[in-house]
Order: sequence, then structure tokens, then C-alpha cells
Amino acid sequence: MTETARKLPKLLIVEDDAGLQAQLKWAYEDFEVFVAGDRAGAIALLRSEMPDVVTLDLGLPPDPDGTTEGFAVLDEIMALKPDTKVIVASGHGARESALQAIARGAYDFYQKPVDIDTLGLIVRRALHLHRLEEENRRLAGRVEKDERVLGRMITAAPEMVRVARTIERVANANVSVMLLGASGTGKELLARGLHDASGRAKREFVAINCAAIPENLLESELFGHEKGAFTGAIKTTPGKIEQAAGGTLFLDEVGDIPLQLQVKLLRFLQERVIERVGSRESIPVDTRIVCATHQDLEAMIADGRFREDLYYRLAEIVVRIPALAERPGDPTLLAKAFLTRYAKEMNPRVRGFAADALAAIDAWGWPGNVRELENRVKRAVIMADEKVVSAADLDLADPDEQTVNALNLKTAREQADRRVIRHALARSEGNISNTARMLGISRPTLYDLLKQYDLQS
Repeated sequence: MTETARKLPKLLIVEDDAGLQAQLKWAYEDFEVFVAGDRAGAIALLRSEMPDVVTLDLGLPPDPDGTTEGFAVLDEIMALKPDTKVIVASGHGARESALQAIARGAYDFYQKPVDIDTLGLIVRRALHLHRLEEENRRLAGRVEKDERVLGRMITAAPEMVRVARTIERVANANVSVMLLGASGTGKELLARGLHDASGRAKREFVAINCAAIPENLLESELFGHEKGAFTGAIKTTPGKIEQAAGGTLFLDEVGDIPLQLQVKLLRFLQERVIERVGSRESIPVDTRIVCATHQDLEAMIADGRFREDLYYRLAEIVVRIPALAERPGDPTLLAKAFLTRYAKEMNPRVRGFAADALAAIDAWGWPGNVRELENRVKRAVIMADEKVVSAADLDLADPDEQTVNALNLKTAREQADRRVIRHALARSEGNISNTARMLGISRPTLYDLLKQYDLQS
């Protein structure tokens, strides 16, 4: 076999009609074609050649007038090599056979008699999808290997790889780190990754959401309290800062800490000592602080709602996390990872995504970021009736329908503006001057656009 032949994609034609075998074989010059006329031959070629795409006639001997043998071949292919794209053909009860084939994992279905040109389009589309999925798997494997210090973070986007590299570099530095990003972008996952990559990994990682705790209880949660300090304080209790001694404390939504408590937190960062509520004893604590917020702290400082001196203590290193929509390739990569996890836990019969689901995932804007993606995939896996998750299971409209139904010309322009501005901000890491220069507009114009579209720098 020549070097060129080895590089060609592999197509297996499973067809018992000798005349049609020859006709199909010569229709695919850009494939390395293998032909089988029965179940045993098809499975033998599947094992030896590992084809990318299979065209499968359901009417195979010893049941040429039925579909039993063809469906048995399909089931074996899905069990042995589930990433293979199988295109099923039948003239028997076409609609019922098509639905059953797709439910069993087939990529597509066409009805006999065969139209060579139409089938050729389906085969090439299947090969394109197979290559995309193969590349995603390759990237997932490479990134998982490269980024394993950050635990379970999966990404193929250069923007997120840069974030991971920054976190690796600062992990062992004795500095406070601030993670800035929209809700659902994975700030806690990155904070855990930073802790795991640091010399504090063997000690506690403690997380607290400052927005989820009432103001009158937050001080006690952070600094602890002495017995009798307030009604209900029946025993002395260490706070989260003490619990994380020697390790890392992650303050999520740090912008929600009230001003009075900000003073006490600033003192801890300056002197590394705390006082429990109801006590005057100073307790030295070695805890690293990593914080996160989706709020604009600089605007809060200007409004007097956040202390500037505390900001600079917390933001010795600032890491900006791009939204999921600004991370090309990640939605599909993450969706497959979530599907694998939740299918194993909740619905083992689900094996992957239908083509319309992958297209919808790629086209969706993901306003809720990774959290929204995970929730949609989890729900779809639980509710799916078939072996593949569809766009309908994800409750995502077809990409073309989204465009037709959701957009008029003004909306389309606004969405294009938002997308370009977000990408420019991501590339310049939020630097307004660089972003304006990249977009070819002035700083005041960029500020006006950010305000108009409610975007954060």
C-alpha cells in the first residue's frame, strides 16, 4: 500500500448486491474503500481496518428481505467502535427503520434505491464530523495531560491555556490572587487548581461564598467566635480563615463583603493575625487568600462600596477568565466530557451527541457559561430517549432557526458588535487602550460601546 493510500480516510461498504458494490466502490476515489457482503465480513473488516465511515445495507443474508441481520451488524459496530459514523440504507419500512437505526447509534439513514450523489454528500459530511470529533478527542487528551496540575480543567482554547499557565506560575508565590470572570466560568475550579499546584496542596482548601451568607453571620463564618459571643454561640468555633491554616481560603464573590468587615479582612492580610468574634486575643494564621468576583470592583471603589487598600491587597495577581463563548472549541469539548460523566452515572445507554446537537452547542452563545452547559447536558442525558442526545434534548434551537427567529438587522449588528468586542477584550486581557487600538476606535468610543452593550472590561 502506498503512503498516499494510507493517508486516505477509510470507508467500509456493507452491501450484498455485487453490482451495487462495484458501483459504490468506484464512486469514492478519495477514500480507501473496503467491501463486505455479509455480517462476518463486515465485522472482520471493522476490526482490521477501523474505518471512519460505514455504509450499511440492512437487508443482508441470511435475511436479505428483512432488517434483522443489518441491525445486528449496526449493534456490533456501535459496541466495538462507537465513534464510527454508520450510514444505514434500507427499502423496508423506511421511516420505522430510520428511527430505529438512529436510536441504535447510526449517524444517518437513506432510502433505497441509492442515489450515488446524495449518498456521497452524506458520506463526506459524516467524515467531516468524524474528523472534528477525532480532533476534539486528541485535543482533550493533550490538554488533560498538559493541564493535569489544575485538576479536572478541560480546555482546548488558547485563552484558557494562558490562564492555566499563569496560575501554574504564581501557584508557589506567596501572593494573593484575584480571579475575575462572569458567573459560571469556573473560578472555583481554577482556585482549586492553584491550591493543588502549590506547596500548600497537602493542607486544607476551604471555599466560602460571601454573597450566600447574611451580613450578620459572615464575620463569624470568616473569623470564628468565642462561646457566648452572641445568642446561639454555645461553643468556641474557629472560622474559615483558621480552618484553612497552612492551606488556601477561596473567597467567592468577595465584592459582597460589607465595608465594616472589609476593614477586619484588611488587617488580617496586613498582619496575618485574626480575632474571633467576642475575643480580643490575636491569633496568628498562615492562610493564603484566593478571591473571585464577577463584579467591577474598580467601579465599586469609585462609588465607595469597596476599599481601595483592600483591593490592592487582594489583587496582587489578577487573572481574568474568558467567557465560554470566547473559548473556541471548548463548548463541544466540555459537553462531551459532561456527557461521558453523567451517562455513566445516570443513563448508560446514552453514547454521544447527534449532529444537530453538536451544531447547536457550537452556535449557542452560552450566557450562563460552563454552568449552563453542564446543566443542559446533565438534564439531556437524564431525559434522552435515544442513544444519542439531540438539540431538542438540550433545549437548543437549530442554529439556522436561532438566526431566523431571533434576529432582525439591528439585533444582528448588535450581536456582531458584542462578539467582536468580547474577542478583542479577551485578546488584550481587558486592557482598554489595547482593545480600542485593536478595534480601530478611540477609547471614549469603546467606553460608550461597553456601556451600550452592558459589557465589562
